[in-house]
Amino acid sequence: MSVPQLTLRAARNLHLAAQGLLVKPRRRARAADVVATISRMSLLQIDTINIVARSPYLVLFSRLGSYPQTWLDDALVNGYLMEYWAHEACFLPRTDFSLIRHRMLNPEKMGWKYRAEWMVEHADEIEKLLTHIESNGPVRSADFEHTHKGSSGWWEWKPHKKHLEGLFTAGKVMVIERRNFQRVYDLTTRVLPHWNDELHLIHQADAEQQMLENSARSLGIFRTEWLADYYRLKNVSIKPLLAQWQEKGIVISVNVESIGEMWLHRDQWPLLEKAEKNTLRATHSAVLSPFDPVVWDRKRAEELFNFSYRLECYTPAQKRKYGYFVLPLLHQGVLMGRMDAKMHRKSDELEIISLYLEEGVKSGISLINGLHTAITDFAHWQGATLIRLGNIPATLAASWGEGWEISPESE
Repeated sequence: MSVPQLTLRAARNLHLAAQGLLVKPRRRARAADVVATISRMSLLQIDTINIVARSPYLVLFSRLGSYPQTWLDDALVNGYLMEYWAHEACFLPRTDFSLIRHRMLNPEKMGWKYRAEWMVEHADEIEKLLTHIESNGPVRSADFEHTHKGSSGWWEWKPHKKHLEGLFTAGKVMVIERRNFQRVYDLTTRVLPHWNDELHLIHQADAEQQMLENSARSLGIFRTEWLADYYRLKNVSIKPLLAQWQEKGIVISVNVESIGEMWLHRDQWPLLEKAEKNTLRATHSAVLSPFDPVVWDRKRAEELFNFSYRLECYTPAQKRKYGYFVLPLLHQGVLMGRMDAKMHRKSDELEIISLYLEEGVKSGISLINGLHTAITDFAHWQGATLIRLGNIPATLAASWGEGWEISPESE
């Protein structure tokens, strides 16, 4: 069989289809869509910056449209999701506990996420903490920030946060909910009472092979070099695995304009005929999170979308090129710009501090209208009634003015 030949646009659209970003949702979101969408992506990276909606909620919004943010919280509380180190700190389907359990049992290999010397040095205190949780129920690190000393001396425990993070990485405790986005921990043995490492543990090599296949499915189309980063895997041999996948009918080789050999996962094969004819259309316009899977691998974003992106929130203000928390802008299969925004929650205003279009992008009516709708939807979902514009391209300012009000009926 001849190797399919694809344009770069077709490859981008196959990737966006795998990620759920090719077209607008065809119906209103349902609560079950949260877990389904995370399963489609394999994982959902967590970040706490809340200058606009926090990243995990935004990644879901980009795919689902308007939905109550409590749905993500509820999915964690109800046991459909879990948290652990995957790409980084991530929400994962609870069913993937077996997939990452080997990491918990070897926390010393988790780098900065686990300080073995700390856990040894404070072993007695940590054991008391575990006993307290067993006797008194789930805890937050904030529970130990009081200055008042109880009769048991409990409130004297200042290093509680490090204790809990170490226990979390070692799989002794799990996050069962978030309150005001603060983790609530309970004993793993209580969360998963039927789990037995001797019976249920997946060997590391087998688990990593499944992670790689998850990555291939979630990327949809990929270069060999892109796979390992999805779950932050190290020292994995991918080429022999690709040969196995070809034999099993999991992937096929394709040739992509300006990139060369890529691999297409079978979930995207129904779209291949359109992709080959270059008739696979992207209709979606969306504001993305800096931690969206489409852009979190900076090298991949450059190769596939010609989009150079660096997060600047940890860069001194005077050295930033674009802004503090810059959001990529997707329009019909192209990452065509970025904007630095801030949600003023007390005044219900979304401020677009600055918006930049990529070099060569033309502000036609489709782009102007698509961005206007995407930004309006993004603002309305966060409760904004007004969008205020700062530094934006003149062609957009000519159509948008200094901003616009959002009607209650906006979607």
